[in-house]
Amino acid sequence: MFRKFFNFLIYSNLYIGIASVLMTVESQIQLGIPTTWHPYLFLILFATLFEYNSHKFVSVFFYKHSLKETKFHWISEHLNLFYFIVFASVAGFLVAAWFAKITVLITLFPLGAITVLYSFPVYKNGFKLFRLREIPLLKIFIISVVWSATCIILPIVQAGLPISIPVVLLLIAERTLFIFAITVPFDIRDMASDARSGLKTLPLLIGEKNAIRVANIALIIFLLICGIHYFYTMEIFLLAAFFISGISTLVFLNNERIKQLKEYHYGILDGTMLLQGALVILFYMLNNR
Repeated sequence: MFRKFFNFLIYSNLYIGIASVLMTVESQIQLGIPTTWHPYLFLILFATLFEYNSHKFVSVFFYKHSLKETKFHWISEHLNLFYFIVFASVAGFLVAAWFAKITVLITLFPLGAITVLYSFPVYKNGFKLFRLREIPLLKIFIISVVWSATCIILPIVQAGLPISIPVVLLLIAERTLFIFAITVPFDIRDMASDARSGLKTLPLLIGEKNAIRVANIALIIFLLICGIHYFYTMEIFLLAAFFISGISTLVFLNNERIKQLKEYHYGILDGTMLLQGALVILFYMLNNR
């Protein structure tokens, strides 16, 4: 029963949706914004749920052979449930949008447009559907930057507080480096299918081992920036949270035994975002007892 529920959380993308909410609350804490619940958090939840499922929806709808791939195994066995989740994410997003600030929706629009163009076909060229993700190396940077900007900029807009631009850029840099690092193994996993589709991802261009080295470098830079940043601001609770998050993620990136686990990508790597958000919230609560 637990295994079925766990699989549902992961393959329905509810798992990654919860991670997006926790990382947004994490941003509130980093920015000194009161950590209260707002409709925009549900907006982020359902937007994430829709984006990740729409990406898979496009794959199985336009490329029927995708259902035979390992990563679409759960969808192939729960196709009707998958379609319902896509519908529910759209409905949930519309309800949350009704209660959200107009400024939040305006800010979300360009970010949402990029993610839609990332997943959905822009035009048809014979039988080949073109998507933004097919531009060489753009795939990983779109994921990293859009994730970071969404989780950091929306809380600022929601709060309506004056925030230092250098601080915002620093937070986006930290988050982008982290997301970039944990996204590299996904591109490594998809090397065969990406090669067949003609996608030029980082691992295909520089090789698997070099791609992992780049991911490690990005994560080490993330740790160095966080160390300097939060030591300078004397926010030791944040320093501790990011240190644990960064070191544990380094282990996950490089431990060969962990890499062989079935849920390595959707469970562990995606879980590093959930873990980081949870650690920041936990240490924040302990710091403010």
